Amino acid sequence: MAEYGEWNRKGATLSEVTAQKEYGVSRDFIVQGIRAGKLEYREGSIWGNPYLRVLRSQLERYIAKQLGSSHLASTKTQTELRKVNKEIADLKKQLTALQVRKAELSKPLDNCGPNQVKKCR
Repeated sequence: MAEYGEWNRKGATLSEVTAQKEYGVSRDFIVQGIRAGKLEYREGSIWGNPYLRVLRSQLERYIAKQLGSSHLASTKTQTELRKVNKEIADLKKQLTALQVRKAELSKPLDNCGPNQVKKCR
């Protein structure tokens, strides 16, 4: 049974598609858990496309019980590694853009000599 307010807590629920990406489980695996009474779910629809929402804590317990805690730990580690790599790539792009902008801004200042500092500022 879900804790009070768990359905409303940020990050406590995830869709079946997100569960497939994060934990490597299929929709059939999730539906099996629902039918067995191990997972609570809610139905949703976006632009007419139905989906299932499940509680993350219940799904993690169900995965650990069915597939083993080592499977759960390895998939969580892979997911976190993927997020970290994506963030690193984004920061590298941002750094490159900032370095280009810095070069553009410092170009006019490079033309100033030591005697013309007051003129250039």
